[in-house]
Amino acid sequence: MASFKPTKVQFLPKLGEKVTEETLYWKNYKSPVQIKEFGAITKIDFSPLPPHNYAVTASTRIHIYGPHSQEPIRSFTRFRDTAYGGRFRGDGKLLVAGSEEGLIRLFDISGRVALRQFKGHSKAVHMTSFLSDGFRVVSGSDDLSCRVWDVPSAVELSSLTQHTDYIRALAPSKLNPDLFVTGSYDHTVKVFDMRSGSSVMTMQHGHPVECVLLYPSEVLLVSTGGRYVKVWDLLKGGQELVSLKNHHKTVTCACVSSVGNKLLTGSLDRHVKVYNSSYKVAHNFDCDASILSMAIAPDDEALAVGMTNGVLSVRHRRHQKDKETLTSRRRRGPSYQVFVKGKNFAPRQDDFLVSKPVKQYLRKYDKQLKSFEVSKALDTALQTWTRTSKPDVTVAVIIELNRRGTLKNALAGRNEEILLFKGFLHVKCVCVCVDLYQQVFHESPVVERLLQRLMEVLGREAELQQELLQVLGILDTLFTSLTPRKEIKTVLETTSNNLLPMICLVM
Repeated sequence: MASFKPTKVQFLPKLGEKVTEETLYWKNYKSPVQIKEFGAITKIDFSPLPPHNYAVTASTRIHIYGPHSQEPIRSFTRFRDTAYGGRFRGDGKLLVAGSEEGLIRLFDISGRVALRQFKGHSKAVHMTSFLSDGFRVVSGSDDLSCRVWDVPSAVELSSLTQHTDYIRALAPSKLNPDLFVTGSYDHTVKVFDMRSGSSVMTMQHGHPVECVLLYPSEVLLVSTGGRYVKVWDLLKGGQELVSLKNHHKTVTCACVSSVGNKLLTGSLDRHVKVYNSSYKVAHNFDCDASILSMAIAPDDEALAVGMTNGVLSVRHRRHQKDKETLTSRRRRGPSYQVFVKGKNFAPRQDDFLVSKPVKQYLRKYDKQLKSFEVSKALDTALQTWTRTSKPDVTVAVIIELNRRGTLKNALAGRNEEILLFKGFLHVKCVCVCVDLYQQVFHESPVVERLLQRLMEVLGREAELQQELLQVLGILDTLFTSLTPRKEIKTVLETTSNNLLPMICLVM
């Protein structure tokens, strides 16, 4: 399921770009690892506690990924229809999610079956979250209501119906368990207090609200919708502090980093923008498709972005030691990357590995024999390295030429240097050479000396064979006189069988 598509990481500034420490901080994120999901990714949420696993809600599934895993370590598939808004509890042990069918399910991270099901909404529930006490769940639905549920008893505690359109944004307070913020397509952002049972503050965003976010101090509130990102001051009764218009399409998600509380926004224009403390764009990440969801790890070590094409893009921070290791390596050209591509891929246990047959390349003399270049094949076989290291190859080539009946053609038209075979002699070649060049042998004293030497060697070999035959006759006479008549035949057969290979070897 995992697929990888690394892009180039640029550490040097662009022409005319102002480089600051904050810009370099965000440039330290590695090339993204892209994981293909089953559908558009509508929600990403990191666990508050280490090792900071993150939940990805897409289609009818919720997958739990490890910090550096490309395969899900846990999956929840108990949804009949599309799942929405998977969120962790503060201790990271429980997970709550809504669905298109209007049900809210509560899961234990170590299990698979839903612990609780909250029924009451009549339409799809897009947003769910735990209140800060961990014992209550708040949900926002397309039936225009927000409901609060008791986790132990699975009963509805209250229902708030002050919005006039779909509720698609929700953010609970971490400091006050009775406060939470909602955003709706009716262009309003409301702050609800459970003690009063109604909204205590209302802000007009001016566009359908896609996301609401509370800063860690909970003094500032961020709302996104349309092309606008607006920041509100809650201490001044919801006064608008700033309105940002850096995206050219709908802003769908936002999150805050733990280092410096920097604001990050994602949009359908495929850009993630990082704002500094003055709400100026300090850095920009480009994605391959429109962005629906985004989350950053509590320790800023990973940034996850979910897109409409079902691709999850995860960037990890590159530390100083990683950069030193990277720069210390010798740079290799693109040809090296082409040849080593896929060499370090490790197949999984259930994968069916198809082995690629290794191509066998022909030797030079084989190619020449295949092309009927018999003279060149003989020259190749008689080269110094082949004669000394692999004499069997030389003999094999000569035998093959003789089998084809082309040995005479291969030896024709040679000078005395070639005819000497550079110290390598074969009986069949000598016979062919004698037939071909017997009329001109007297013109070369070197060839005559070699032939004379060959005759002397053959004469000594013939004398040795005669002496061996005489020894064999003497041994037969001795064995005959010393062995009883019944064993004479057996001894003679044994002696003959033992001596004949020796005689043949000497010959």
